[in-house]
Amino acid sequence: MRLGRWVSDHAVLAVALAVLAYTFLPIVIVVLMSFNQPASRAAYTFDAFTLNNWKNPCGPEGLCSSLVTSIQIGVLATVGATLLGTLMAFALVRQRFRGRSLANVLIFLPMASPEVVMGASLLALFVAGGLGGLLGFWTILIAHIMFCLSFVVVTVRARLQGMDSRLEQAAMDLYATESQAFWKVTFPIVFPGILSAALLAFALSFDDFIITNFNSGQTVTFPMYVWGAAQRDIPMQINVVGTAMFVVAVAIVFLSEMLRRRRERVR
Repeated sequence: MRLGRWVSDHAVLAVALAVLAYTFLPIVIVVLMSFNQPASRAAYTFDAFTLNNWKNPCGPEGLCSSLVTSIQIGVLATVGATLLGTLMAFALVRQRFRGRSLANVLIFLPMASPEVVMGASLLALFVAGGLGGLLGFWTILIAHIMFCLSFVVVTVRARLQGMDSRLEQAAMDLYATESQAFWKVTFPIVFPGILSAALLAFALSFDDFIITNFNSGQTVTFPMYVWGAAQRDIPMQINVVGTAMFVVAVAIVFLSEMLRRRRERVR
């Protein structure tokens, strides 16, 4: 009976730990392979430890250029999607207009549509608009802004809907102007949602392959480089980039949590 009670009390924790271990196993393999010196370029097994991959991350031709392209597109798409999505979220939550309910429904369609459908539709749009021969950096950027927009709107809108509108009213009762009430009250409350939406948009843009492949022309992003390299052999420097991106993401989350706790201690 004691054994059965102990198992029932710790079953949820054990399952959670098992799921986390399964989730992080690919990341562990990527980190491990970033220090690998394979005996054969066609093999993907750990043969010997080396630091050469980290010393020369741009060794394979085209790797760093594709990485820079992905970062540039990701940053620009994040800025564009965040600005437009935030304005759309404010309009959907704060304004009353004809077609508002329909707009709330339609905003979910890009999120629910398969990426193959999105990619093919955007390609057809560019071809119909006479941009078929100009596929490249800018068409990728437009495509990324369009499919990231829905995620930004949904994230920021959720933050706005959870905000108490009486806070703004209280600020204006204390003789604050609408602009002051927005920047001093509304924006600080909504900013975590905007930041979360921006980080999500960058991750989606940087990671996208299917939509990019339809609209890339001769431009090669990092996911497309990885896909092309996998047809021949996978350079270990790809794992270096993956490990570095994971470390940066964890560092951002860690710093955000540290700042939040510091603000709570100050209060």
